[in-house]
This record gives sequence, C-alpha cells and structure tokens, in this order.
Amino acid sequence: MENIGFIGLGRMGLPMATNLIKAGYSVYCFDTSQTQMDLAKKNGGHLCDTVQQVVAQADIVITMLPNSDSVKKVITDLKDGILSSVRSGQLVMDMSTVSPETTDYVAQCCADKKVGFVDAPVGRLASHADAGQSLFMVGANKQNFIRITPLLEVMGSDIYHCGDNGAGTRTKLVNNFLAISYCQMNAEALSLAERFGLELDSTLDVLFGTTAVNGQLKIAWPAKILSGDSAPGFTIDLAHKDLSLVVEAANHAQMSMPMAAAAREAFSLARARGFGSQDFSSMLDVHCDLHQLEAPRLDPKSKYKPG
Repeated sequence: MENIGFIGLGRMGLPMATNLIKAGYSVYCFDTSQTQMDLAKKNGGHLCDTVQQVVAQADIVITMLPNSDSVKKVITDLKDGILSSVRSGQLVMDMSTVSPETTDYVAQCCADKKVGFVDAPVGRLASHADAGQSLFMVGANKQNFIRITPLLEVMGSDIYHCGDNGAGTRTKLVNNFLAISYCQMNAEALSLAERFGLELDSTLDVLFGTTAVNGQLKIAWPAKILSGDSAPGFTIDLAHKDLSLVVEAANHAQMSMPMAAAAREAFSLARARGFGSQDFSSMLDVHCDLHQLEAPRLDPKSKYKPG
C-alpha cells in the first residue's frame, strides 16, 4: 500500500482520512486546527507538524481545503507548500471545491515539477463521507486515475472519471449550481404553500408525482429541515461560496447565468440574517422568517418522515 498524506481535516476531510486508516493505509495528517489533529490521532493517523513533513512521508498527498487561496498556498507556495519539497513519483490529489482557474494553475505547477496531479472534488454530504459513501468527480489522465481509484473506492461509493485535469472541478460547479439552487426554489415553493394554507403531505404528494420533483426535496429535505434538523451537513456559508465560484467561472467563460446570480443573492440574504452556519436546507426557514410564516414541518406520523 502507498503511504497517504492528508492535509485538511475538516468536517469532510477527517472522515475521509479516517476511512483510509480503517482500510489499512498509513495516513500522515496535517491541519491548522489542533482539535482536528487530536481527532485524527485518536483515529489512528500519524500527525505531522508541517506540510513538508507530510510530503516527506507520503507517496500520494491529498488536500481537502476550504477555498481557492488555501489550495494555491498549500500546494504551490515555494517556501512552505507541497511543491517546495515534492519528489519524483509523488502525486497530488486536490479534493477541494475551487475555481477552475485555480485547478488549472495548480495542475500546471505540478506538471512543471514533473509531479502527477488529480482534481477530485467530492459530491454529497458530510454524513456520506462518514459512511464512506461520497461521490467523486475526477479530472486526471488515465494513469493517475488508475492510481488513485483504490483510495476513492475506500472513501466513496461512486467514482466518475470526467476527463483530464480540470474536468472534475468544472463538473462539481455544474452539479452544485443545480443542487444549491434547488434549495432556494424549494424554499420559495413550500413557503408559498404555507402562505396558501396547504397541508404539507398533500403538497408533497403532488410535487413528488410530477416533474417538479428534485433530489433535494424528495431525498434530502425530509431527513433534514422538514424534520426540524438544521445541523450542518453542508452550510449556507459553503453553498454561498460555491454559488460565487459558479458565477465567477461563468463570467470568465462569458456565460450568462441569471438563475445562479439570483440564488447567490438569496444565500447572501440568508447569511446576513444569521443563518450562515445552518444546513443549506434551512433556506426554507430563512424564507419563512422573511415573510413571518411558521416554517412547515412533517408530522411525526407523516409517510415522508424518515425511519
């Protein structure tokens, strides 16, 4: 087995690294949060004090970081980054959600150092990462894709090779545009139903029986906000960040995306009203709060109530 470096042990990164450890991999971990480092050690990870220490031990270095600037700094910084001490034969796999321009830049920097690079952003939620059921959208050449597939099979259940470097990142933005925008549309629709005085189950009966249905409403929402659970699997703050990436990438590609821009503004409003740390399905509560409505919830005996 190859030794694995894992940089970025947040809500998604820590369970992914833990699943690799459970599968028998030696995982060398680094995060700026001591709390997350302590959890990684408890789960069997080897702690490193610096990025360079991770690189010194690992054959494949994985990054799971919050934004484009962090990815650039951690990977390409010539003083403290991965590429400052990388060696021939190593491979860097970034699993963060970042701008396409960031992925393209990092991929070129790795190529200049004769180091393999893979972009493999993650689909689904933190609960799926916990269970090893994440979905991966991979941008890589065939050789590198084959090399990282055993790792992805441990961390997830669905792996899609979307094309060469950059294809994974771009696919993630397309996916997240739809998934996040559905939350705003669902929030408006169910708030309108509440204003009309409609019963929730009967409304869902109709929506689930027509082309109005979407995965957020049918699969995610009954288990989350419609059951009163606003604990973050994916926060409104992160959803806003991803919509910003979508709008910026579209502008760069000279594409008009008015729905994405409108959704981003709705999430901006949610953050301004103090909902940023809640699950993105809480857009329902945001919209009801805005219009002084009681947010609809499933009856405990509802057929749509999970479990």
